[in-house]
Amino acid sequence: MHTPSFQGVLDAARQIAPAAVRTPLIEHPALNEAVGGRVLMKAETLQVAGAFKFRGAYNRISRLTDDERKRGVVAYSSGNHAQGVAAAAQAVSTRALIVMPSDSPTVKVEGVRAFGGEVRFYDRWSESREAIGAEIAAERGSILVPPFDDPFVIEGQGTLGLEILEQAGIEMDQLLCGASGGGLIAGINLVMAEQSPSTRVIVVEPEAFDDTRRSMEAGERTPHPQGAPSICDALMAPLPGELTWPINRRLAGAATVTDAEVAEAMRFAFRWLKLVIEPGGAVSLAALLSGKAPAKGLTTGLVLSGGNVDPGLFSAIIEGRFAA
Repeated sequence: MHTPSFQGVLDAARQIAPAAVRTPLIEHPALNEAVGGRVLMKAETLQVAGAFKFRGAYNRISRLTDDERKRGVVAYSSGNHAQGVAAAAQAVSTRALIVMPSDSPTVKVEGVRAFGGEVRFYDRWSESREAIGAEIAAERGSILVPPFDDPFVIEGQGTLGLEILEQAGIEMDQLLCGASGGGLIAGINLVMAEQSPSTRVIVVEPEAFDDTRRSMEAGERTPHPQGAPSICDALMAPLPGELTWPINRRLAGAATVTDAEVAEAMRFAFRWLKLVIEPGGAVSLAALLSGKAPAKGLTTGLVLSGGNVDPGLFSAIIEGRFAA
């Protein structure tokens, strides 16, 4: 079996180069002043399909054989992986069916369909998306493309870490990144361990979906309790991945943020940075602005992982009508 590695990330960078956007690394004086340090933001909101997920999806799907492309792909996702898979499938002329929660933001469902993807809804609280996806893949003979527990997906996401280091040109004290199943931060960890081992990689999660933090404390994969949903719909996986967790053991720290702190970060980004960020994509910024991840006197890398936010929710947040 293919094992995720730094060399695999380098290969993924070559593989996705013709299709993915090399998103900018942004610095803004308003944010630097607000936190008392230097902050370098990776704007994956500008990636194909509006989030980092296209990197891993394209790295996996573009490697399908001719026969596999004829059979299509199946994925399960709350939205960003769904859109990334649909976009990657369209790019290589194969079909995609996505299993999505019935409460997925409309903008993400519409995004999948705009890329030609087929949607099958499920209840995230009573049904297993993994079981549904596996059943459909078996019925159709399609290739299953999981959101994080796939070596090519992890390596594709790691290309974001490569770009951050290349674009920064300086050593960062810390790098903050959100996590659900942990594919993105695992890919980043593969890069940092090889190219910038002194940079502390810190995971940020919604406070009710802190499975990575709990796993770090327990020393093994540990789920979070099932509780109330979060506006961070992209970060609600119940457990770190089987492939991602061994890589993410090297994480240097963890922070959790509330929905109110995320909403405030989204307002700040829109008001001062002129950036539209979805809730799950704003958790790292929320950790900085709330002081959950101190940045004073430090150089901090920050991943803004996606911008696919429901317009109604976004307007309520930036106008101050959202109550967490």
